[in-house]
Amino acid sequence: MIGQTNINKKNIAVIFGGQSAEHDVSIITAHIPIIQSLLAVRQFDVWPIYIAKDGSWYCDKAMNELAYFKQNNFETLLAQQKKIRILFDNGLKIIWPGIISKTVQIDVAFPAMHGTFGEDGSLMGLLRMANIPFVGCDLFASAVAMDKVLTKQVVLAEGIPVVPYVWFTKNDWQKNKDIYLKKIDELKWPLFVKPVHLGSSIAISKVKQKTELENAIEVAFHYDDKILVEESVENLIEVTLPIIGNDELQLAAIERPLNKTDFFDFSDKYLSSGGKKNSGANSHYSEIPANIDKELAKKVEEFGKKTYYTLGCSGIARIDFLINAVDKKVYVNEINTLPGSLYHHNWRKVGVSGVELVTKLVALAEDNFIQRKNINYAFNSDILKKTGGQKNQN
Repeated sequence: MIGQTNINKKNIAVIFGGQSAEHDVSIITAHIPIIQSLLAVRQFDVWPIYIAKDGSWYCDKAMNELAYFKQNNFETLLAQQKKIRILFDNGLKIIWPGIISKTVQIDVAFPAMHGTFGEDGSLMGLLRMANIPFVGCDLFASAVAMDKVLTKQVVLAEGIPVVPYVWFTKNDWQKNKDIYLKKIDELKWPLFVKPVHLGSSIAISKVKQKTELENAIEVAFHYDDKILVEESVENLIEVTLPIIGNDELQLAAIERPLNKTDFFDFSDKYLSSGGKKNSGANSHYSEIPANIDKELAKKVEEFGKKTYYTLGCSGIARIDFLINAVDKKVYVNEINTLPGSLYHHNWRKVGVSGVELVTKLVALAEDNFIQRKNINYAFNSDILKKTGGQKNQN
């Protein structure tokens, strides 16, 4: 059932899924709490746009329920769906082809796509060209934040500390392995090996012995063509800071994951909640607010805001930090421009409900869109008239 549009409501398209290793995580983020909360807002009409693993686009109101994607015959149901067409022409329109085609004009897009072709800025660039308000960080911040190396280079240039690291591409590794092994050997062990463009801790390894290094690198290269090897911060206190806002920022509580493993991996993040309703990323295994020294908390908030502004974030983001409990050094680890489940469990702790959070994010998207309209992207010139020489006289 496609569903009926209500002309008195604002049409919000939640876009999720996609061709990414984080496809399934995206489905969860889209529903808990985004769609779940948007449906509770009377003035919103929610249109779920699901991008399948093969890149096909679908939209059906039945997809507003997470249960739709958990059915054993999900693939069969999807095969029976008609693919939609999207018209990106001074706005975004969903079109259901048929003898009598149905069209819905979208007012605001709410991206919920993790990883490649979404969170990396690809989708944001498309939405910018479509000239439609969209929730969250813009193309530029998304692209930089998606590249862990580029993030470190940008924030370090602004005096924000990061841990020592080495990076290289697959081609670099194949041609000059010995050179990079020598560079890596200059780092302090143990080390972390990470694919540069992936989130959700996919294919990340903590390496304690040199015999494990090359295998960890090969695993990471299975998912990415650019790899980061960085020093592990021992005596570790790992904290994270969710932030919302455009120019004026609102900080959530500093949160400390209480994982019992060497690092907070995919399983810890998404499979440890016991399937409890409304459980978000690490919501049952974290300390909110983090019980850390006041001076450390002050540094985290200072670096968090500076990082958010430096990357040009807007709408929402989450800054992750590494703290050495002995020497009290604070390092920015990475920036997530689409926090899993929007870290709604954290915002709830500081008095912001899921409904308030998504409503505020939609408002921030519209404000950002208005600000972009004040920028002149056109320039009139007579260069075309003066290019190409004299008119052919023949």
